[in-house]
Amino acid sequence: MTVQQIRLFGDPVLRTPAAEVVDFDRELRNLVRDLWDTMSDQGGAGLAAPQLGVGLRVFTYHCDGAEGHLVNPVWTALDEQTQDGQEGCLSIPGLYWDCVRHRNVVARGWDMHGEPVEIQGSDLLARCVQHETDHLDGVLFLDRLDEQTRKQAMAEIRQASWFDGAVPTVKQSPHPLFGTR
Repeated sequence: MTVQQIRLFGDPVLRTPAAEVVDFDRELRNLVRDLWDTMSDQGGAGLAAPQLGVGLRVFTYHCDGAEGHLVNPVWTALDEQTQDGQEGCLSIPGLYWDCVRHRNVVARGWDMHGEPVEIQGSDLLARCVQHETDHLDGVLFLDRLDEQTRKQAMAEIRQASWFDGAVPTVKQSPHPLFGTR
């Protein structure tokens, strides 16, 4: 196993948009394996490369009976339905808040060998795809919470045993459907 340390909230890499993958080589395959092993070890539904400190557009997922990885993913909502439910993050361990997401999405990208991949998901898988793609854009799910919940979340994070006291950055979502305006 190649379990890596997960970067925690406050680490600047989590707020930095990741670069597109251009080389589908052994290094990429090793990264996918590290992501998979770390996600599995931590019991996560998904894990994005920036969470391991790697600024590339790659994530793994394992939820709702679906598993795999996407390189350079792009997702699209299939309709206007939304879901509001608990969401957590391996970079914000042990804490969960209700977050609004699209209910049905399709994601397209590549596998680690450069072959095209498409996944369609609802509910938890749709939430996972959106959450992990957000990581690749330097966005955390905290950015999608309403103002009151975000304030509560920040207070809980400051009290968490793993939080090092650094002043965290909270951004507004760049997507018009979510976040504050």
